[in-house]
Order: sequence, then structure tokens, then C-alpha cells
Amino acid sequence: MMKKIYSYMLLAMGVVSMALISCSDDDLISTASPNDDPRIIDPVFPDRADGQLATFAEFNRDSKLSMSLTVTPADYTTCAWYIDGVKVAEGNKIEQQLEAGTYDLKIVATTTAGKSTSREGLVKVKPLEGDPAATTKSFERIVAQGTVATLYGSNLNNVKAVAIGGQKVTDIELETTGDGQRLQYLVPENLQDSTYRISLIDNSGKSYGADKVTVTSKALVTAGANRANANAAWTLTGINLDKVASITIGDKTVTEFEQQDNGEIVLTCPDLAEGEYTLTGKTKDGAELAFYTANGILASQTVTISSERTLWEGHHYVSWDKPDGDPNKTFNLIGKDVFAQLKAGTLLKVYYSTEPSAEYHQMQLMTGWWTLLPGSEKMDISGSGAYTYTLTQEALDLIQAQEGFLVGGHGFYVDRVTVQ
Repeated sequence: MMKKIYSYMLLAMGVVSMALISCSDDDLISTASPNDDPRIIDPVFPDRADGQLATFAEFNRDSKLSMSLTVTPADYTTCAWYIDGVKVAEGNKIEQQLEAGTYDLKIVATTTAGKSTSREGLVKVKPLEGDPAATTKSFERIVAQGTVATLYGSNLNNVKAVAIGGQKVTDIELETTGDGQRLQYLVPENLQDSTYRISLIDNSGKSYGADKVTVTSKALVTAGANRANANAAWTLTGINLDKVASITIGDKTVTEFEQQDNGEIVLTCPDLAEGEYTLTGKTKDGAELAFYTANGILASQTVTISSERTLWEGHHYVSWDKPDGDPNKTFNLIGKDVFAQLKAGTLLKVYYSTEPSAEYHQMQLMTGWWTLLPGSEKMDISGSGAYTYTLTQEALDLIQAQEGFLVGGHGFYVDRVTVQ
């Protein structure tokens, strides 16, 4: 009896196995109902990282974006392909040639019942060796209509024009330094506020991708907004700053400026106690002034107000790669007579901003004989900030004995020198 029951069990298991084997994935996909939710089964897109799109594909610019989709319900689903928000193809396959750059790829699958799903990721297309190519250093990809903008990159000496927003720009100028190449171009005045792909065009008319730039008519502060001295001149730099009507620090609003043009505003900082304040602004049409920060473009920024005394202020480039006699080999614009009046214990601050195109960024404080000040050291720097040093009597004596004070290094600007 037990043997007979066991035989029936084996027979039943065999029937189930045959049923499973005869039902393939393709059968499931093709026999699904039009009322089922659509699914993109293959390929699998990576999850976002910190809310940002992840890279889905990466290849050289002489290859194509070539993909096939597996979706369900297959018989009732259509697919649309979007690159940077523009529909470029329909169906389950795509063959697309792209210039170098990073692209936003989105696939939308929609059923006949109107149900849809989507997948999205980044596609990175790399230039070939020897191609004119552009990189992104800092905020140079945010530009204003009718102004001169900059692209950093390599093999730019082969570029005779740039294309942006369907317009060809031949008003360009190339500068080659020890830190690389930068190409300046005139942004067309008639471009609408938007993000555009920009291309580099060589003598033969061949086009090479240089990724994207954002063209804006809005006022944007890009530097100088993080620190100021009470009752002292304060310089903000950026784009479209001639449109600014007011700057507000805490509860103090400034509406009169010592200087104002597209790229710069100079104002007197209000009489405020030392501390941190919220910085905002308004344009002449009532819009908010924007600030370029490490956290993105924001409508406000924190500014630190201090009582430091400014010894020098400007924008002086420093590179020890410069030849002897070049004024930018070091910073030597504060005479030793100034240091003769300072006392031991004085806090010296050298405010800097790095040059995006430089291969590296280092700073050191020295005497006129290139002797490091006692207790100081060569420092790797990035972005913008301040090198803070306490002047000892030994350092002050050395500055007098060795022909003054120098700031040396490579790849940065001295923007301000203060004491406190």
C-alpha cells in the first residue's frame, strides 16, 4: 500500500515538473494581460547614489549607444527613449551615436491601458586620444548671455569655433600655460536661459562634444561671499551682478555700491559685530540673488564678519613655475616696513582661491630669501580659504633681516592678507 502511494506522488511531481518546464519566461511575458503593470526586466539600471543618478553605461565616442529591452507585458507595451529629456527613439532597441559628454538616458515603458514605468541613468561617452576635449573645473560651466566664458581642456589648439544652442561662435581665444589650456568664447546674446550642449569644431568642420553649459540671465555670486570685515570694502564677484539692487547681511541692507558691473560688486560692509550672518540679495526686478556654494546654487549663504585689519586685497596669481622676474612667481606686495609695526602674537591670515586649471595647489609663507617662516610649512590647499599663521618675534625679526615677506607656491591667487 505504501509503495502504491509513493508511486502516485512521483507521478504527480513529474506532472508539475513538466508544467514548469513548458512555461518559459518568454511565455510569461507574451501571455501577460494588458491590464498588468509594465515592467522593464532587462537591462537592470543601478540605483541612485545620494539622490544622484548612477552611471549606467560608459564607452568611447567611436562606439554607439546600443541596447535592447525586455519588457512585460510584451505584446501590449511600447517603449520610448529619451536623452537629456528629448525623445530620440521608440521600440525595444536603440542605436545612437553620441559626442563625448555625459547624458541622461531615460526609458519609459507604457501599456495600451495607459500604465507606465521608467528607468533612468547616466551614459558617459569618452573622447578618443588626440580629440579636442573639455573638462569641468569649477563654476565656469555657468555663463551669462553676451559675456566671455571659459572652457578648460586639452588639444584645444585644434579648435576654430564652438557650437552652442544651434549657433556657431568663431569669436574664441586660446591660452596655453604650464597648467594646461583654456579656451575663451563669447556666449551668444540671444540664447534663452537653459542648459545647452557645447561642441568644439576643428579646421575640417568636425564636431567634438564638450558636455554642457548652463546659460542664465540671473544674478549669481561665485566668490567673495563667505567672509567680510565690518566697515571695510567688500568685493563680490560673479555673473549678471549689474542687475543686483540690494545686499542684506543679517538685518542690515545695502543699496549703494562703490562699484558695480556684470562681474563685480564692491560695497562697504555694515558695522556688525563679529560672528556669522545670513547673506541674501535682491535684483532690480525683485528676484533673489543666487550664491554658488559647495552645496549647490542657493538663495542665501553664511558670511563670517570679523574685525581683521586688511593689509592688502586684490587677486594676485602665484606660481613658482614662472621665470625669475615674473611678478607672479611669488606674492611680495607688502613691504617689510608694514611688518616692522606689528607685534609678536599678531594673527596673520592669507586668504586664497585656487586656479581651477592648475595641476596642483600648494602655498607657503617665506621671507624675501625664500626661508620658511618659523613654525610654518608648505600646505596643500583647495577651493578657497585662509592660511592662518601667528607671527612670533623670531618671524618678525627674520622678515626684517631677509628682505621682507613672500607668499610662494603654485596654482592659487592671493585675495587678501589681514592681521588681527
